[in-house]
Amino acid sequence: MVFAWIGALFIGITLGLLGSGGSILTVPVLTYVVGQETKVAIAGSLMIVGIISVFSAIPYARQQLVQWKTVVLFGVPGMAGAVAGAWSAHFVSDAIQMLIFTVLLLIAAYFMYKPMKLQDGEHEPRAFYKIAIDGFIVGSVTGLVGVGGGFLIIPALVLLGGLSMRLAVGTSLVIIAVKSFAGFVEYLSVLKALDLTLDWSIIGIFSAIGIFGGWLGHKISSRIDQEALKKGFAIFMLLMGLFILYKNIPALLA
Repeated sequence: MVFAWIGALFIGITLGLLGSGGSILTVPVLTYVVGQETKVAIAGSLMIVGIISVFSAIPYARQQLVQWKTVVLFGVPGMAGAVAGAWSAHFVSDAIQMLIFTVLLLIAAYFMYKPMKLQDGEHEPRAFYKIAIDGFIVGSVTGLVGVGGGFLIIPALVLLGGLSMRLAVGTSLVIIAVKSFAGFVEYLSVLKALDLTLDWSIIGIFSAIGIFGGWLGHKISSRIDQEALKKGFAIFMLLMGLFILYKNIPALLA
């Protein structure tokens, strides 16, 4: 179990250092290190990501770096999407879920290695209904495979919503929290239907270690070359994505 705690610390540190990407490792760690069933890992990931996001958002909220109007416009449809995504898990096999997860992992690796040029104030704000649609789509992904989706939300808020980077990060953390909790609540019915149970001790310990790791990562972030770190982490995510694909190929071909 020591490797699981190391994984939880690594998740938190990555979030603290990079602001996104760390939570996408939660499902693989719970699945392949802790040994949980895929759907149990996804449900647990939603709760863990939600808790860590709440604590990470508090400093931003205190500095008034959360745009609450966007939280409503993006977050409420995101919650609906998360519920829909979690509900759809009733009809999706574990292998298909992990295939979708792998695709997202590879997309995140690409964005991490070659980030989009996000310049503050360069784009006109997106229409309200389009922001809501964006929120629903990202929320659906969150609910189905248990990722926070910060690597998708932040570019959407900056490029499509017209927010500054710091405002987008703070707003994104609140959005991730609310839609993760919404997806988790719906996922409880999925687990009940399959007669699966959560390990609350794992959720609690992962959340606590992740929160500490996030604080630690934030503290050391100024001493590390961010670009080199992002590229190294992107390569790590690429390798993990290929590993997950390899582990699930037999089930996909069955």
